[in-house]
Amino acid sequence: MSNRPKIAGIVTEYRKFSHGQHICDRFLEGYGWAGKHHQPDMDLVSLYVDQRPEGDLSEDRAARFPHMAIYQTVADALLCGTDTLAVDGVVLVGEHGKYDTNEKGQRLYPRYELFKQIVAVFKLTGKTCPIFNDKHLSWNWDWAKEMYDISQEMGFAFMAGSSLPVTYRTPGIDFPYGEETKEAVCVGYGGVDSYDFHALETLQCMVERRKGGESGVTWLEAYRGDRFWEAHGSGVWPRDLFESALCRSHTLKPAREGFNHTFPTIDELKKLVEDPVAYQYGHADGLVSTMFLMRGLVEDFNFAARMGDGRILSTQMYLPMPPARTTLANFFSPQAHHIEQMILNGKANYPVERTLLTTGLVAAAVESLHLEQKRVETPHLDIQYKASEASHFWNV
Repeated sequence: MSNRPKIAGIVTEYRKFSHGQHICDRFLEGYGWAGKHHQPDMDLVSLYVDQRPEGDLSEDRAARFPHMAIYQTVADALLCGTDTLAVDGVVLVGEHGKYDTNEKGQRLYPRYELFKQIVAVFKLTGKTCPIFNDKHLSWNWDWAKEMYDISQEMGFAFMAGSSLPVTYRTPGIDFPYGEETKEAVCVGYGGVDSYDFHALETLQCMVERRKGGESGVTWLEAYRGDRFWEAHGSGVWPRDLFESALCRSHTLKPAREGFNHTFPTIDELKKLVEDPVAYQYGHADGLVSTMFLMRGLVEDFNFAARMGDGRILSTQMYLPMPPARTTLANFFSPQAHHIEQMILNGKANYPVERTLLTTGLVAAAVESLHLEQKRVETPHLDIQYKASEASHFWNV
C-alpha cells in the first residue's frame, strides 16, 4: 500500500445514503465499472467528519478498513500524523448535515470553510494535491470565486460538480462539438438552492460545447408561481423546446387519470405543479438558456436545444428511478471514476469553470427571487472557457 496514492475524505456527514457515504465508500469498497467490479488504484487513508448524527457510519468504516483512520481536524486528516502533506488527493463532500439557512433560504454548507482549512495545510507544508469538491463551490459567490482563484494561483488540479454531467444519458448523445445554438432548456425538479444546481449543470455541460465555447452570462431573471404561468403562456421561453425536453422524461405524470399518453395542457400543468420555478439567463454570445423546476410533473432532468440549422437536440441525464436512485445510486460511479483519474493524472477531466459558472447562476437566481423576481445583471459571471471535445458521460 505504501506505493499506492493516498486520499483524504473531508465530509460533512457519513451516514447511509449521504453523498459522503456514496462517494467515499467507492474508494473503500470499489464500484462497478466497465462491466466488472473495480477497486480504485488508490487508498482512502484518512477521514474527517464534521457532523455525526444518529446512524453515522464512520466508525464502522474505520473498523472494517484498518488502513483508514478518523481524525478530529481537517489538518490532521491531511498530515496523517506527520509534519508534511501525507495524501495525494482530497475528496471534499460538503453535502448533507444540519446547517443554518439564511434569509434567502440558502443552506450554509461549509464547503468554503473546509476548503480553506485544506489550503492552509498546503501553505504550511509547501505542497499541494488535487481536490474534488462535490456539487457547487459555495452558497456565497465571493467565496466560490476565491476558491477558484486559489486553485489557479497555487496550481493544483481542482474539479467539482455533481453526477448529472457524467451519468447515463437517454439517448446516449453529446452536444455536437463546435455547433451553434441560440436556445436551450432543461426541465427538472426539486427545490431552489439544491436541485436547481443539478438542472443548471445539465444545461451547462451541453451548451459549453457550442461554437466558440462558453462566453459567460450577462443577466438572469427568475420566475415563480403566478408570474411563471404568465410567462409560460406569453412565450417568454420556447414552448417547443420545453415540450421536447418533457418528451425525454421517464417520469412525466399523466395529465388525466387513466390516460397515460396525453400531453398536459397549461391548466393541467397548474394542477400538477404547485410551485413552478424558472431561471432564464443570457450568455454574452446571444444564447438564452432557461431552466425549469417542475416538481409534481417530472422527477428527472431533461435537456433540449435548438441547433443552428433549426433541428432540436434532446436527451435526458438518466438517474435510476426511486427507490433504486437512493439505494443503488450507481450514477456516483462515473463521478468516482473521474475523481480517480484526476488524482492519478494530476489534472481535472472536465473544467472547474463549469462549476464556478453554475455556482454563480444559483446565487444570482436566489438573489432574483429574493428581489421579488427582478432581473439581475451579472457582469461578474464573465467566465469564458472551452470544454474539451471528449465526452465525459457514462456512455456504455
